Amino acid sequence: MRLAHQWEIVRALLLLRKKGVISLTLPWETLRQIKDAKLLGPQASTISRSARKAPDAPALVDERGTLTYRELDEQSNAIARGLRAAGIAQGMVIGLLARDHRGLILSMAAAGKLGVRLVLMNTGFAKPQFAEVCAREQVKAVLHDSEFLGLLDALPADLLRYLTWVDDDAELSRDEQTLDDLIANNSSEALPRPKSPGGFVILTSGTTGTPKGAARNKLSPLAIAQIVDRIPFPRRGTQMVVSPIFHSTGLATWVVASSLASKVVVVRRFDAETTLKLIADHKVEMLVAVPTMVHRMVELDPAILAKYDTSSLRVLLMAGSALPPDLVIKTTEVFGPVVYNLYGSTECAVATVADPRDSALAPGTAGRAPITCEVRLYDNNDQRVTAIETPARIFIRSGSPFEGYTDGRTKQVIDGYMSSGDVGHFDAHGLLMVDGRDDDMIVSGGENVFPQEVENLLLERSDIFDAAVVGVDDAEFGKRLRAFVVPEPGHTPDGEEIKTYVKKNLARYKVPREVIVIDDLPRNATGKLVRRALVNHDVQTSVAEE
Repeated sequence: MRLAHQWEIVRALLLLRKKGVISLTLPWETLRQIKDAKLLGPQASTISRSARKAPDAPALVDERGTLTYRELDEQSNAIARGLRAAGIAQGMVIGLLARDHRGLILSMAAAGKLGVRLVLMNTGFAKPQFAEVCAREQVKAVLHDSEFLGLLDALPADLLRYLTWVDDDAELSRDEQTLDDLIANNSSEALPRPKSPGGFVILTSGTTGTPKGAARNKLSPLAIAQIVDRIPFPRRGTQMVVSPIFHSTGLATWVVASSLASKVVVVRRFDAETTLKLIADHKVEMLVAVPTMVHRMVELDPAILAKYDTSSLRVLLMAGSALPPDLVIKTTEVFGPVVYNLYGSTECAVATVADPRDSALAPGTAGRAPITCEVRLYDNNDQRVTAIETPARIFIRSGSPFEGYTDGRTKQVIDGYMSSGDVGHFDAHGLLMVDGRDDDMIVSGGENVFPQEVENLLLERSDIFDAAVVGVDDAEFGKRLRAFVVPEPGHTPDGEEIKTYVKKNLARYKVPREVIVIDDLPRNATGKLVRRALVNHDVQTSVAEE
């Protein structure tokens, strides 16, 4: 087993060389790169490396303009020096609450250079969640956008705080400090490496309660190999990330792009047409998004889609939530065979990737495991399941699993494979199909129903823009299915007709007893559906009872 693991590492290193992430022909540079990655973390080491290789190459484009890799490196040095002078020392914990822009990237790099632990906060937090996470993670300073000033009321008044972005209409007190102040008032000279890595904490989505913290003190090169194995990242090209960088997919793909000295285009708030315009303006080769964002893009009026030249796009990578088969088909019709689906989790990192050929065989598939990863299925008795088309719990072996939640809990592990919390099956092509979350399963009248199957069917209809199915208490059946549908503009879905449609296509026990027409579905920043909000939804109108 040890020999197989070592050979896996060799294969991963050869892959990283082929993809341009490392250079084995420059041994001293490679050794420096490895040491930097170990002590500075990926968010700082990749910037420093590209600043040495391509200092004047454009690194980041946001609403304020373009920064080169040299500017990112030097400005993050100045910010790190300013934070150190304020008393933020190695081993302390800082929280970062920022949208996707230069302030977020610079803050992440500065934290790595200081050796402080970085907690990436969710921009969708309510005040109680934010305060609870800060207390649990023992945050000593907060770097944040001005729009989140109201959330900081719940924190101790003496907590250090710095503004990462200032809106034009923001009302600031005289003592508010910004990253620009730190850049202007401190040297941009490189700092000594910290003695140990600070690491970072990525929060889980929190769709079932307060987000848990998944800690990673370092990022193995194997993790980057997993991402680049089945996804053709551009080298010194242009990548656009509209997925939130505070979460796993956005962060990982930005790290890869910066290690390849590519230009990364980011936006603070997603807008479907603006994204198309930026793809055309910057000749974007790779777009990273969550499925709900792409859904809004492909559903734009054909006249709007035709306004923008998106022919430069070679990869449209989606992750973060379930990818409906119908969305794969529509996206391919609009952008061509460019759809890649990355399946994984905050805890397990990458599990599988579906490329356009996989999606042509089975639209919506999660695909196949990349290098250093493997997926197995286990039943409820922890016995391995190998039969095709047989649903079971998904477990993942990854070269970069997390180190346990920050509250001391962890995920179930069987034979070295960690639970993803999902249920799925392998099809006849060996492709992984994810049926849904284990805890989303609805038991109605003794039958197991995964909402995703019903939702995918509803999304095939021309009169439904978005759909969700949840289980609600029922005296007779234990649970009954309730569907929520968002109509396409100009359409008025009929609840009784929808139930008849489901009955014609699926087993009777999968037919929703109620169909609720709603303006929008509650989703978090990564596009995941917040089902508990729908379970507790106050149903007053538009109910079609069977």
